[in-house]
Amino acid sequence: MTETAPPLLNKGTRAFSRFEWIIAGRYLRARRKEAFISVIASLTMVGVAIGVATLIVVMSVMNGFRAELLTKILGLNGHFTAYPIEREFTDYKDAIASIEEIEGVDFAVYFVEGQVLASGQGTSTGASVRGMDEENLKKLKLLYGAAEQGGWDGWDEGNGVAIGHRLAQTLGVSLGDQIKLINPDGPMTPFGSTVQVKTYPVNVIFDLGMVEFDSLFIYMPLETAQDYFKMYEEVLRPGMEPPATGPLDPPLTNEQLAEYYEQVGRVSAAEIFIDDPDEIGVMRQRIQSDPAARPLILTDWQQRNETFFSALQVERVVMFTILSMIILVAAFNIISSLIMLVKDKSSDIAVLRTMGASRGAIMRIFSITGTTIGVIGTLTGVALGLVVAANAETLRAFVSNTLGVAIFPPEVFFLSSLPSKTDPTEVTVVVCLALGLSFLATLYPAWRAAQYDPVEALRYE
Repeated sequence: MTETAPPLLNKGTRAFSRFEWIIAGRYLRARRKEAFISVIASLTMVGVAIGVATLIVVMSVMNGFRAELLTKILGLNGHFTAYPIEREFTDYKDAIASIEEIEGVDFAVYFVEGQVLASGQGTSTGASVRGMDEENLKKLKLLYGAAEQGGWDGWDEGNGVAIGHRLAQTLGVSLGDQIKLINPDGPMTPFGSTVQVKTYPVNVIFDLGMVEFDSLFIYMPLETAQDYFKMYEEVLRPGMEPPATGPLDPPLTNEQLAEYYEQVGRVSAAEIFIDDPDEIGVMRQRIQSDPAARPLILTDWQQRNETFFSALQVERVVMFTILSMIILVAAFNIISSLIMLVKDKSSDIAVLRTMGASRGAIMRIFSITGTTIGVIGTLTGVALGLVVAANAETLRAFVSNTLGVAIFPPEVFFLSSLPSKTDPTEVTVVVCLALGLSFLATLYPAWRAAQYDPVEALRYE
């Protein structure tokens, strides 16, 4: 009688059968004499996990930076900035009302803007003043809800200003203190323009969470800003005609001219906020082609921040490429650990071959062994990366307080906290990359194992 093969090694055993998984599992479990190989496999698994976790955390933080900066920048500056052409912006209320009727426009705000030198308790710094009324401030939810001290109630009737908390620290002032604003382009005199100096109380201190805004902007009521920057135009009163005076007629006095003309406040520009920030081209065409809208020059947020966000995008690609090298190094460790395992298991391979295991079965066994290392490492790295990314700011604050070192200082990174935003698509790409490299790393050692000649392997046993 002929002896039959064991049940697990029947000739008809299909690929990735229970037999192959059992053998691969046994090779993953350490024995005393195989402890060194097991340690190498464990370190390889840790390397894959660290690489995957690092990649997820870094990409999440960079996504958070971009999203947070975009939210802060567009929360104040709008998707379009509209500047007047042909005539001064005295009809701003009608123009804004017309723009807000355009499909796709969320809202629009108008403002007076100017540059000043702000002086506090013996310290001075440059600042940008924006004059806005309370109605427009309420539209800017980011700013209206950022009041750290004081409030916006009665804003239009007051004569105070709102400043960022970092600017307040720089000037050494607090709520209720006076700050001095110096405007070099003051009223015109026969000897040229004079410097205009005025003092205003601090009624509001806000915290936007972005260093650039919190240390630069000063807000004041619209009419106060128009008066400070002399943003007025002489406009002919409705229904009035200027008197026709000839060379022999006596010139009209200012009091007589005042009967025909009135002073009307004007603004510097308007910010337009749209529903979809990516629909810049379509919305530009709609706004400029609106028959009811006045002529305006539009600059969009992509033009204003093109260099900044392009640099962020390049940095994301470079960081992804560099950090992927960690996973690649771990994949090479899989190759080395499998080669050592194949060398150690040469006699086992020969026995399996003599019992009927095919070359394909041997190759699949070692592929399963190496890929399992990559899978466990990848899943561990994903779990670790998601946990760290979700608690990035908490961990940053803890490490910073423990070591007494400022990690990600806001003066350098613009934001006062470390944001993090995990993108499921990017996590999927990282997982696929790690699993793909882990699988590819197993092919050569598994192929070498499948090429073992059982006769040669058992000759010296």
